[in-house]
Amino acid sequence: MVEHSTKNKPTKFQSIKGFYDILPEHTPLWFKLEDTARRVLAQYGYQNIRMPLVEPTDLFVRSVGEHTDIVEKEMYAWQDALNGDKLTLRPEGTAGCVRAVIESNLCYNGPVRLWYSGAMFRHENVQKGRQRQFHQIGVEAFGFASPQVDAEQIVMLARLWRELGILDVQLQINSIGDAHERAEYRHVLIAYFEQHIDLLDEDAKRRLHSNPLRILDSKNPRMQALCEAAPKLIDSLGDETRAHFEGLCQLLTAAGVAYTINARLVRGLDYYNRTVFEWVTTKLGAQGTIAGGGRYDALVERLGGDATPACGFGIGLERVFLLMQEYGVSADHAPDVYLVNVGELAEQQAFSIAETLRNAGVRVVLHAGGGSFKSQMKKADRSQARFALILGDDEVHKQEVILKPMLASEKSEQQQLSLAAAINLLMQNKG
Repeated sequence: MVEHSTKNKPTKFQSIKGFYDILPEHTPLWFKLEDTARRVLAQYGYQNIRMPLVEPTDLFVRSVGEHTDIVEKEMYAWQDALNGDKLTLRPEGTAGCVRAVIESNLCYNGPVRLWYSGAMFRHENVQKGRQRQFHQIGVEAFGFASPQVDAEQIVMLARLWRELGILDVQLQINSIGDAHERAEYRHVLIAYFEQHIDLLDEDAKRRLHSNPLRILDSKNPRMQALCEAAPKLIDSLGDETRAHFEGLCQLLTAAGVAYTINARLVRGLDYYNRTVFEWVTTKLGAQGTIAGGGRYDALVERLGGDATPACGFGIGLERVFLLMQEYGVSADHAPDVYLVNVGELAEQQAFSIAETLRNAGVRVVLHAGGGSFKSQMKKADRSQARFALILGDDEVHKQEVILKPMLASEKSEQQQLSLAAAINLLMQNKG
């Protein structure tokens, strides 16, 4: 008896914690999500831009904020051993998009609407809907000062949810004012929390003097009443900022988009001003925000460009994908035809017949590698193809094929046809 040793068998690699594979069983639904988003964005005139995954570390420190969770403890940052540059895998997309707009002078001829998609990276605690490599679609509009663009982006998201079949998501909005209003409010807020210092958790105490607004967004149940009773920034807005927010509310009401004003909504990044918003769901537990954003009118100038009003948002694609699954949204990417071929002549002809079908726009999986008729039909059934196109040596001699419906919903019987007739029938019955 021969014993098989595993001593010298190479160790199998596994993906890094928080980095995962999107497998073929899930990609059809991802395609549906991405394709629907692209179509909706095109309806509103947004153009695609593609930025690098790696940016200078200081870009995120200056834009996102030195005292944010992202910069303090979540960025994948390193010093390039070849030239000493300090680099970071992008943790979010807005900063890189602003850098590209400034570098290429994209606003030279006036306002622009842009969108991008791809992977982002943050070293977070891995949970359902929260990975260390995650994917976003980001949308940015530059050069628009009116609340119309704020409303446009929110209404655009409402349209996306409808077209994806996602129900029961709620819109929360707030205004966090301009920089001088937040500076005044900051003193009021620090004074309030200092009066209740014994009730603050360690994270809140750490933020008290560096970023007190983020305390309002605390998820600690013991601090909810304290945060709820805190002075409201929205009550301290000036006339211009208040008019902008009221204009947004009027536009949303006119568009039939329901919203809740959440005075504690501040978002986690330092560059926001005036409008902030989130779309939230109760279907995903703690990871309830599926999209969020707002206005960031000072960021372009902060990163070296001319003063340019701007507004944007990001969609968490993993969370939207989970929500689509929750609502039973499906996506069909099965082939139209599985081409079964049995016999020497059939194998020789099958490849060219498959190409002829594809030239006619038919999606074909060609069985390759031989096998019995029975085993090939089992594979045709597992492929979920609508039809099996069966080719044997007899069919080759007769210059015909057999077309067999495979789905239970198909009521027609199999037919023996010329290839041209089979293609015509397939084109008539395409989904």
